[in-house]
Amino acid sequence: MDFTPNDDHELIADAVAKRCADFGDEYWASCDEEHRFPWEFYGAMAEDGWLGMALPEEYGGGGRGITEAAILMREVAKSGAAMNGCSAMHLTVFGLQPVVKFGNDRLKETYLPRAAAGDLHVAFGVTEPNAGTDTSQISTRATRQDDGSWRISGQKIWTTKALESEVILILVRTGTDPDDRFGGLTLFLADMDPDHVEIRPTKKLGRNAVTTGETFYDDLPVEDWRMVGEEGRGFHHILSGINPERILIAAEAIGIGEAALRRAVDYAGEREVFGRPIGANQALSHPLADAYARLQAAWQMVLLAGWRYDNGLSCGEAANTAKYLAAEAGFMAADRAMQTHGGVGYASEYHVERYWREARLMRIAPVSQEMTLNYLAQNVLGLPRSY
Repeated sequence: MDFTPNDDHELIADAVAKRCADFGDEYWASCDEEHRFPWEFYGAMAEDGWLGMALPEEYGGGGRGITEAAILMREVAKSGAAMNGCSAMHLTVFGLQPVVKFGNDRLKETYLPRAAAGDLHVAFGVTEPNAGTDTSQISTRATRQDDGSWRISGQKIWTTKALESEVILILVRTGTDPDDRFGGLTLFLADMDPDHVEIRPTKKLGRNAVTTGETFYDDLPVEDWRMVGEEGRGFHHILSGINPERILIAAEAIGIGEAALRRAVDYAGEREVFGRPIGANQALSHPLADAYARLQAAWQMVLLAGWRYDNGLSCGEAANTAKYLAAEAGFMAADRAMQTHGGVGYASEYHVERYWREARLMRIAPVSQEMTLNYLAQNVLGLPRSY
């Protein structure tokens, strides 16, 4: 890796920050409170070409790597958009990577240009009520028809952008061998056809501008060419999107932490108690300085993970480490921002409570901190599995 400042990366960060400046904290607070998708923000990011930056140039994308996408998502979160802004766009930015790598020409030619232009909203369907993080237990099934097409029936939960999306990248069971838990899974890019798909929005703590829902599939028809990659290889294909997801989620967690820290530092410098700014008290300044150091360290791990992915190197260890450290650092910064503000931090008008709610999500999704540590313990340290 080269630690020399990268002019191109700095230009990306500056351009994204300037665009996001048009959408301040009040905009995001209103979207969250009203459960309103940020269409104006999404349109602006699409107009500037940011949604397709990591998609191949031949399909209208920017042809950039996951490192550049991480810089993009960090700046979005850092602007105050937090997860409401990031979740509106990050499935388009990275979620179609399995299609890029394994999709047939028709699939790529039909959907990637639309995704790059911001004209296609994509949802992601993996988690199920009885499966959770144990993907091998997925029961939503696709059944082949006489004409070669498929029909999907079952249920998914925690489907982000379910209401807004036209298509869903969905992992389903096609195999019949009960002992072949992973080999019987297949990936499709299916339509969210309202005649066959029911969506029930989930009430949740935060990130309310972007829908999360339970989705129910009743004989959803899917043409054969909509299969991503090979039948029975869906789990392996979807792994190509997991490491980029970890990297971008880590970048977003850091951005939220930086947004919270910025407000905390400003408040600590202005708020006077007992005749001096509260930031002069080491009981407040040291935790904020510690939060800054942890965010900076986590960002270096994000850059390492992105660099390894973009250079075709194994990056599972780096991506999971980045996600773990960034989720901890981002939430710690948000929590310390709340503490620095004291009672007013609990008030919505100061916005740190929104950062706090959204930063907390990163310690759970897309995978819990405990499962991230399980990965490192088993795959890096070589310790035995406990499950």
